[in-house]
Amino acid sequence: MQDFLFYLNLGWQHIISLDALDHQLFVLALIAVYSYSDWKKILILVTAFTIGHSITLALSILDIFRVPSAWVEFLIPLTIVLTALDNILMKNKKQTLMRANYYLAAVFGLIHGMGFANTARVMIAKSQSIAIPLLGFNIGLELGQIVIVSGILILLFILLKIFKVNKKDWVLFVSSGVFALALKMTLERIPF
Repeated sequence: MQDFLFYLNLGWQHIISLDALDHQLFVLALIAVYSYSDWKKILILVTAFTIGHSITLALSILDIFRVPSAWVEFLIPLTIVLTALDNILMKNKKQTLMRANYYLAAVFGLIHGMGFANTARVMIAKSQSIAIPLLGFNIGLELGQIVIVSGILILLFILLKIFKVNKKDWVLFVSSGVFALALKMTLERIPF
């Protein structure tokens, strides 16, 4: 149980900490087009991300494949750029964009999962089963994502209901800001 709680906290910190800006920006870009009434769809969306993240993390821990960390550090903000750009370009096709986000979450979750792989590979002993660490980490990650999503949805509710912000303006503002930050991160991490 102590190992489970250790990895649960590690997963929580992986998404909640101030060093997790890339993950937080990705979640923000993914859910920007949704409303607080879409909370079930959003829960499925962040779970799709966690599943993609988990698959790659497990494959990396088992040493089935490795990607050079310089490339992973470049690809992670690139996924954020592409997600935010998708929001901007498809702002008038909300339903299509919402469907596409499920695929983006799962596929880009695969890339984000590689970001923690090297650390996880070192932490989990060869003789140790990966089941408990992976389960704990992923539950912590999912709980952290739910907290982040809840905070964003509360902010969105306040902006839309109290301050009467236009939903399309919100999507464009958030996506443009995320795009700019992620593009800067991407350009700073070009591996070649």
